[in-house]
Amino acid sequence: MLRFGTDGVRGVAGRELTPELVLALGRAAARVLAAEGGAFLVGRDTRLSGPMLQAALSAGLAAEGIDVVDLGVLPTPGVAAVAAARQLPAAVISASHNPYLDNGIKLLAPGGHKLTDAQEETIESLLAGPSGRADARAGAGLGRLTTDVAAGQGYCDSVVAAMEGRRLDGMRVAVDCANGAAVSTAGVILAAAGADVVAVLGDSPDGTNINAGCGSTAPQALAAAVVREHADAGLALDGDADRVIAVDDRGEVVDGDRLLALFARDLHERRRLAGDSVVVTVMTNLGFHRAMAAAGIGVVQTAVGDRYVLEALESKGWSLGGEQSGHIVFRDLATTGDGVLTGLLLLDLLARRGEPLSKLAAAVMVRLPQVLRNVRVADHRGLEAAGPVWEEVRRVEEELSGDGRVLIRPSGTEPLVRVMVEAGTEAAASGAADRLEAAILAVLGSP
Repeated sequence: MLRFGTDGVRGVAGRELTPELVLALGRAAARVLAAEGGAFLVGRDTRLSGPMLQAALSAGLAAEGIDVVDLGVLPTPGVAAVAAARQLPAAVISASHNPYLDNGIKLLAPGGHKLTDAQEETIESLLAGPSGRADARAGAGLGRLTTDVAAGQGYCDSVVAAMEGRRLDGMRVAVDCANGAAVSTAGVILAAAGADVVAVLGDSPDGTNINAGCGSTAPQALAAAVVREHADAGLALDGDADRVIAVDDRGEVVDGDRLLALFARDLHERRRLAGDSVVVTVMTNLGFHRAMAAAGIGVVQTAVGDRYVLEALESKGWSLGGEQSGHIVFRDLATTGDGVLTGLLLLDLLARRGEPLSKLAAAVMVRLPQVLRNVRVADHRGLEAAGPVWEEVRRVEEELSGDGRVLIRPSGTEPLVRVMVEAGTEAAASGAADRLEAAILAVLGSP
């Protein structure tokens, strides 16, 4: 049975995410999210399987009498922005930072918001039953399929408007579009804001090279370009451009934790940080928490996934949250993470501060060494009851004595246990991770 993860439904296109399944998902989404006789927006990234799955989803929507508006290749935040402007539900055909063989369906409620648990559960229950219906539509009762590729320009304009009239003239920037959905928007937005785009990487998608050795998961080529072109900063996006990893003027990577710390401090000092608090996930580095405490900024922690960050921001009425992976949410400006918006606001921060990113990023927080392990096991579902594992966790935490932390959690999609250890030194973190990995394998077994 299809199950929603933290960011929609994903799988190997054609094998797990089949056209038949996606057609049924379209019918179910129409019944739950769309108004009778209404419309539904659909956009996608550059994967080879995108048009196939978009056609299947659109067929399911149209079979329920819903008009489908094809937005073409457009980043997830772009689709969300159009949905917000038109108060319509939407879908994005994308698997974000995953390789091209994977694909996914991200559904957005009317207004461009992530689905609630209740909405996801209702859609899943409909998929468990028959896909057809006794009162099947025909003729004029079927939905119409139209295209509106110009809608992307409105999204670009809205991102530039976040600058509040300020300009980036003289700012040199390199950008890596990950051979993904931002190929037609990132350069346009940066140039419109006045930036001098001195290098563009990952801008030749062929359907199979999305995220392949480029983008936010592989920023090495971008780092080299920043140094070579004497750029002020580099922006590495992912396949659907809802996240960004930055590169400073020295070619050093600046992850989501440091970006979020920079934005939180800047907004706090300008009295524009709602609630004087920021929302993060359990993966956020302990150094971030310490830096925010020193600055008088509150921190609320959620489970991994930008949907949980968004839920917390909405419930508290706060303005800023994000993840170490580079999902940064400016709730006053967007309904989801937006890599290009984040990059633009980072450049604006640099221009206003008049200092290089390398200096600002180094000063904003001291990052504790963090070791991540994906431990493949025979059955990760037994983790909760694995007493010896949790006893080893307790011993490690006692040894760290508040100068580090441990996080162990089962993967939501694979037979993996994810281990994260932070400690005062890389050696201490690695040694603790070794012990925890051994304890996990001893109880849960190798695959």
